[in-house]
Amino acid sequence: MKNKIKEFRKIRNLTQEELAQAMEVTRQTIISLENGKYDASLKLAYKIASFFEVSIEEIFLFQED
Repeated sequence: MKNKIKEFRKIRNLTQEELAQAMEVTRQTIISLENGKYDASLKLAYKIASFFEVSIEEIFLFQED
């Protein structure tokens, strides 16, 4: 699933490590999310969207295969 985590993170001038700490995940998880190698759980998706104060749909771009 594509996402805009990196773009939102850059707008807030956050490092991957800072976002990882705020989300209580590892930096590797943020890297994998940003690179599209890992899909966030629903709980993590809500947490990220809430952190950036946007809807899930604004960050995570659903595309049917």
